[in-house]
Amino acid sequence: MTIDLSTPALLFPAITLLLLAYTNRFVALANLARGLRQRYKESPDMDSTILGQIKNLRVRLLLIRNMQALGIASFFSCVLCMVVMYLGRQVVAEYIFGLSLFLLLGSLLLSFIETQISTKAISIELSDLASKSVKK
Repeated sequence: MTIDLSTPALLFPAITLLLLAYTNRFVALANLARGLRQRYKESPDMDSTILGQIKNLRVRLLLIRNMQALGIASFFSCVLCMVVMYLGRQVVAEYIFGLSLFLLLGSLLLSFIETQISTKAISIELSDLASKSVKK
C-alpha cells in the first residue's frame, strides 16, 4: 500500500472534531463534579446514589483523559507521518500512519466505553428519581 502526503491530512478534521467533543465531555463532567461536591458539602451523610455517581465520575474522567491522550497521539502521528514522507521515507511513514490509525481506534473504543458508563450513570439518577416519586 502506498500513501501520499494528503492521506494523513484527511484525518485532521476528524481528529480535531473528536478532540473538541472530548473536551466538551470533560467540561460537562467538571461541572458535574462541582455540583456533586456542592451536594456533598450541603449533606455530608450522602446516600448511595451520590456515592455511585462519584465513583462513576472518577472512572469517566480517567477514560476521557485517556481518550484525549490517544487522540492527541494519533494527531501527532499523522503530522509525524507527513514529515517522514516529506523526508522521503515512505515505508517508515506508512508504519507511522498505521500507528496513527490504531491510536485513533483506541481513542474511539474508550469513547464508546465512556458512553456506556455515562448511560449507566443517567440510569442510576433516573432510578433514584423514580423511586422518590413513587414514595410521594
